[in-house]
Amino acid sequence: MRHDLLADMFSTIKNAEGIGKHGCVTPASNLIKHILLIMQKGGYIGEFEFVDNGRGGEFKVQLLGKVNDCGVIKPRFSVSSNDFIGWEKRYLPASEMGILIVSTSQGVLSHGDAKKKSIGGKLLGFVY
Repeated sequence: MRHDLLADMFSTIKNAEGIGKHGCVTPASNLIKHILLIMQKGGYIGEFEFVDNGRGGEFKVQLLGKVNDCGVIKPRFSVSSNDFIGWEKRYLPASEMGILIVSTSQGVLSHGDAKKKSIGGKLLGFVY
């Protein structure tokens, strides 16, 4: 029984990238779909597709070998549009390297898009 699908998804991708696989299978949910779309837009993963396995489904993800590290941020800290720099310093290795994933009132966004729209939200994860 899975308790934290988001953490399972990030650890599956990180472990598969670490051993050089070209694909992996992650649990499925709407939140995971939106996060995978953000990772795909950022160029960290390739195509992904939903497969119904009778237990809630899963995503087959194509890996490109570009993920050095990724993870869930727990607890889900609240962040305002002015505070992203401090969180970048905490979770990302350098400025303009990697993305923070934020749940906002306008949906799940990367921190760059949230900065452009001047909105804050809750931190979900990071990828670089």
